[in-house]
Amino acid sequence: MTFSRKSLLAAVALTALAACGQQGEPTAQGAPSQSAADETAQTESEKINAWFEEQFEASVARSPMAQTFLGRKTNYGEWDNATDEFARETYEMEMAALADMRETFDYDKLDSSAQLSYRLFEFEGEQTKRNFPWRNHWYEFSQFRGPHSSVPAFLINQHRVSSLEDAEAYISRLRGVETYLGQHQDVAEAQFENGVNPPKWSYPQMIATSKNIISGAPFDDSGETSTILEDFNKKVNALDVSDEVKEDLRSQAIDAMLNSVKPAYESLIAMFEEQMETATGEDGAWKLPDGEAYYANRLRQMTTTDMSAEEIHDLGLAEVARIHDEMEEIKNEVGFDGSLQEFFVYMREDPDERFTYPNTDEGREKYLSEATAIIDNMRGRLDELFLTKPEAELIVKRVEPFREQAAGKAFYQRPAPDGSRPGIYYANLYNMADMPTYQMEALAYHEGIPGHHMQLAIAQELEDVPSFRKFGGFTAYTEGWGLYSEFIPKEMGLYADPYSDFGRLAMELWRAARLVVDTGIHDKRWTREEAINYLLENTPNPEGDATKAIERYIVMPGQATAYKIGMLKILELRRRAEGALGDEFDIREFHDVVLKNGAVPLAILEENVDAWIADKQSS
Repeated sequence: MTFSRKSLLAAVALTALAACGQQGEPTAQGAPSQSAADETAQTESEKINAWFEEQFEASVARSPMAQTFLGRKTNYGEWDNATDEFARETYEMEMAALADMRETFDYDKLDSSAQLSYRLFEFEGEQTKRNFPWRNHWYEFSQFRGPHSSVPAFLINQHRVSSLEDAEAYISRLRGVETYLGQHQDVAEAQFENGVNPPKWSYPQMIATSKNIISGAPFDDSGETSTILEDFNKKVNALDVSDEVKEDLRSQAIDAMLNSVKPAYESLIAMFEEQMETATGEDGAWKLPDGEAYYANRLRQMTTTDMSAEEIHDLGLAEVARIHDEMEEIKNEVGFDGSLQEFFVYMREDPDERFTYPNTDEGREKYLSEATAIIDNMRGRLDELFLTKPEAELIVKRVEPFREQAAGKAFYQRPAPDGSRPGIYYANLYNMADMPTYQMEALAYHEGIPGHHMQLAIAQELEDVPSFRKFGGFTAYTEGWGLYSEFIPKEMGLYADPYSDFGRLAMELWRAARLVVDTGIHDKRWTREEAINYLLENTPNPEGDATKAIERYIVMPGQATAYKIGMLKILELRRRAEGALGDEFDIREFHDVVLKNGAVPLAILEENVDAWIADKQSS
């Protein structure tokens, strides 16, 4: 889900006290267990694991939204503090914690699991140190994500109401919206003064989303009910309280909406309109103060590698060419008479209406039903691929109408650790032409099973692992696994329809093209239109899909490069293991090695796999 960078929740993951680096020559996780470790080593490991939990709880205590995300009802009526002053204070605490760990604990006395935790805590801390000077280069608001759209999404999807007190906490949060969004607005106004703002074309979308949120009752007399009031009514109506109490709660909620929510969004809309007048149409990070250095830091953060923009761009071009060759084979298999680009146009325009469900409620329900069936089928075959499987449930859900015009194609939301909320695969069904059925399989595998739900749910269900690792995240690892998860069903005999297999390749091609267009926009100064045209010329995706994607990459520099780089590393490590182990290679064990430690940087993932190979060979 979407949170401010100042909360302790990042896009799809809660990070505890961030950071990176390396201490000496530590043993990789997966090395032979320290069965002979003495009592001192065990005690040191126990001490640091307790310390990690203290740091995690200290960080969560500073974020009411993180507490809610974790299924807790402490500070349930509050929002996070979004001021820059609070961000600075948090940073100083994180740096103090990093220094404390280094000073207090003897790395060499830790067991292998605690050593890995030490390294990951350190890695995240050093990463935080690098990122902090750039904290106000990340757009506070954009058309793709931001607090303006995350407020109702949070209330709807995170704030459970199972008691009178929960409903009162919901009302308290409604009353706090004006302060919370006002803090974000202060940051955005300061950014604008310093030359940091999204392109002009993004503002109408932010304005539309904000107006959608305050449309309907009680905000106007259109006869419709606003999204927030509809959610509140639904939750309150399910309570076992009297009608008088329910009516009183609704009255209080409406008052909060009119006197906090509405003025907060009206103020945002006014700011967006004012900024739009002088905002430029320049798209890339290069336009920002020290933009080149900012983008280089973003690439390092997203990929957990030292690859340059030029290297990433060239890798993308090579991968696009390779995938085009595989698509040629499918084009010939289905008997299409024409070039690959003509085949792209055929798949995009779908003149025979073979690959698109109707743009109606019935068509959307059919899509959700079939996507659920794909996931259910894969769930029944997980024993073929995995030793460890998640306990958390997974559902498929449509992106809420108030945010679907600006939201991405699909995304995943973790389950609550206490089981109170399932994992959710969100499909954006605003325009069914942008969700062709030939891509349905690959998308369901990526966002659901065996993709993000497997990786993220397993991570937070790990035992004897510090909480900061359960809820942490490295984009290249997480999204690399998601893309790798689109590939492995092919080996199981799925994608039986050649068009569906073409869809798998189309999804991989999309991620390869991201390497090209992201670096093109932010390093080579491509315009929005140039980047959109590249996707239309080199992929079969529809124009609306290409436009929305490029607009996303523009306001999230570097993030789109993580997917392909992460997938290629996982495939590289798998081939290495297959070559080294031969008949002793077990795909289930390999996947366990990749998943059993939670998210890690790619270099540490490589160490883990190499240690597993060595252990298998020696035994």
